[in-house]
Amino acid sequence: MWYAIISEDVEDSLERRMGARPAHLARMQELVNEGRVLIAGPHPAIDNEEPGEAGFTGSLVIVDFPSLDEARAWADADPYVEAGVYRSVTVKPFKKVLP
Repeated sequence: MWYAIISEDVEDSLERRMGARPAHLARMQELVNEGRVLIAGPHPAIDNEEPGEAGFTGSLVIVDFPSLDEARAWADADPYVEAGVYRSVTVKPFKKVLP
């Protein structure tokens, strides 16, 4: 089943985010390689795909897991969590309707 992982950053998270980014992306790439990622990306803090020093306010990842518990466990082990980037992380089932 698909699960939406909605994360909110702490204030001024850019430096921490950039430090943990390589590990975060490597971990995400494993799921991409397995065909388990519907969509993933950060929320820019300003109305621009390249927000520069404004940074990001969080992330959205929609991934396939066998259960909600497994999706939560995966989200809890994210390098961004370990680096203190995220203030909160919500994991909930997602039903893809369109397209």
